[in-house]
Amino acid sequence: MTEQDPELTAVVQDVWDNDVNRLRPGTDYRISLQSKATTLSNLSDEDDAAGSPLFTFVDENIFKKETFSAFISLLDNYESDTGVPEVVTPEEEAENHRFLDSIIKTPVMKIVHKYLVEKNLSPLDTSAFVEQLYCIWFKLYARRGSSRPDSSGFEHVFVGETRGGHTVIGFHNWIQLYLQEKLGHIDYRGYSVKGNATKPDENKHILALQFSWKNGIKPKGSIFLGVSPEFEFALYTLCFITSPNERVRLSFSLYDVEVVCHHYNQKHIATTYPVLVRYQDVQ
Repeated sequence: MTEQDPELTAVVQDVWDNDVNRLRPGTDYRISLQSKATTLSNLSDEDDAAGSPLFTFVDENIFKKETFSAFISLLDNYESDTGVPEVVTPEEEAENHRFLDSIIKTPVMKIVHKYLVEKNLSPLDTSAFVEQLYCIWFKLYARRGSSRPDSSGFEHVFVGETRGGHTVIGFHNWIQLYLQEKLGHIDYRGYSVKGNATKPDENKHILALQFSWKNGIKPKGSIFLGVSPEFEFALYTLCFITSPNERVRLSFSLYDVEVVCHHYNQKHIATTYPVLVRYQDVQ
């Protein structure tokens, strides 16, 4: 088990406390966990442990906020199949920068930027910092088995990809999950737990789950629920720059979490997502 860096944990707690656009579970959104997903190696439709959607309600007024709106505009910019080269149009590049410009003004990104500057890991100049973020998240690279650039950190983590027509990879974002489920493209198949751990809590912000998408299965994924796009972007950027290719152990609010963070050629995010270790005891 990785050990926590107290200084990094304090920064993440500050980021959590300043996520002013976070939704409130049970109020701004509601979910229905239903049953535990099967762990069979060969999954079929009969193994679906959830007959109803995961999301029963989301207050979509939140999507009108600048960072949410800019984030959602990026979700249709990608070819999901790995091996299919991505082509970034000038309009899509402008959308990428509009998103970065929107989140760089938020409290959570200001906290992360300040910390990274103090550690000499990021430039003080905001424009230069945005370019660093662009390289980490939006620069294309070739995933395993592909000879041409077919992926990016943003696509993999926030949008999701498919491999071989039957496997979903990446896809660790609740907004994309909700919107795809609303369109009928996602079939939620139940929650996941480790060993004899207790059932997840519908009023907590982290969930491990199983779902199908575009004829493929995500046997087990893990996502934050209800957090803002800027929170996830800030947290994952912080973990990537300070501890690339590691599992970063953190505690904040009610959660003990490991953030899995792998790089591609030390320059780009390959994947990153949260793994809930446990809920902290509330006295």
